[in-house]
Amino acid sequence: MSKNFGRMIQLAMDTFAVHNDPDQLDVDEKIIQQLEQLHPDAVSELANEDGPVIWVLLIPTTHELMNEFINKKITETEFLDRTKPGLMYDALYLCSAMTLPEFRGKGATKKIALEAIRSIRSLHPIKTLFVWNFSGEGAALANSIAQHEGLPLLERVH
Repeated sequence: MSKNFGRMIQLAMDTFAVHNDPDQLDVDEKIIQQLEQLHPDAVSELANEDGPVIWVLLIPTTHELMNEFINKKITETEFLDRTKPGLMYDALYLCSAMTLPEFRGKGATKKIALEAIRSIRSLHPIKTLFVWNFSGEGAALANSIAQHEGLPLLERVH
């Protein structure tokens, strides 16, 4: 295991506390494969010689599922399970963006996210972005991305 991989896993555990919240996705290899089946750029990474320094997860979906998730009618896991490959997606969930502390504030996470969003939008008529914020930094990034893309940003509240 690379030095940074363990740090990224710890950052995810500290930020999301997924093991204490059954409504959240517990991202593992199976979840990564599910995401990549929806679109190859649903999972993006920036790495250096020590391993990953940035991870960005995006989930393209439909407005119907977005609304069910935002309104807490379904969990994050149910939302992903009901988003099937091959659909025409019109909403995009900014699922997570994690950046090691020494790489923050340089614009790299936003750049990676925007590149993935452009790729997804080249195939799908994305009309809305949505988010479930877990940090102030995440909220600021989501707002910046939405503004850059000229799309409305909806939020599921805790």
